[in-house]
Amino acid sequence: MNILLIEDNINIIKGLTYSFVKDNYNLTSKTNIKDTLDYINNNYNIDLIILDIALPDGNGISLYNDYLKKLNIPVIFLTANDDEDDIVKCLELGAEDYLTKPFSTKELIARVNKILLRYKKKSIIKVKNISFDMDKLVLYKDNEVVNLTALELKLVNLLFLNLNKVISRDMILEKIWEWTGNDVDYHTVTVYFNRIRDKIGKDVIITIKGIGYRIDEK
Repeated sequence: MNILLIEDNINIIKGLTYSFVKDNYNLTSKTNIKDTLDYINNNYNIDLIILDIALPDGNGISLYNDYLKKLNIPVIFLTANDDEDDIVKCLELGAEDYLTKPFSTKELIARVNKILLRYKKKSIIKVKNISFDMDKLVLYKDNEVVNLTALELKLVNLLFLNLNKVISRDMILEKIWEWTGNDVDYHTVTVYFNRIRDKIGKDVIITIKGIGYRIDEK
């Protein structure tokens, strides 16, 4: 997937470039409107744009409204403040989402994943006899709802948000701490995934020995 970042803060560019490449995205950055337009006019394979409102040679909202909107590429706005008028204006113009600086890189990537899945018309993802509704957060097996605990559902959602990518055990430990405040170990993670497999089947979640877990799209 190809992401275009339009942002003039070098530290943000470096941080996001590292994180998105680590997540197997191709991220290209531009720091102003002129270079952005030159790039877009010569590149047609852009899946999503992350756009800062304040740019050195103009306004990101105007750039979106005057040019980017017609390209039908999903856009996430970045804003340095939580000015309600700017936020409402972005959403009314058709932007997919916004984040207020400072923001969590993990949250941004999660939102990017969800938007791209929706644009690929895969809000309901099917793997073998399992279907997962990304919007409703409901898991089905053979068209029957699977009853998962809140934590099990969050773990399943994490894997589906990162379809075809390995989620490391360390990341899972971080997420469980973030969600529950519980400091668990690798053995506990194994127990959680065994319980999920007992409910959905043994062959949906793939274990990458010594690394983590993955769900592959078929």
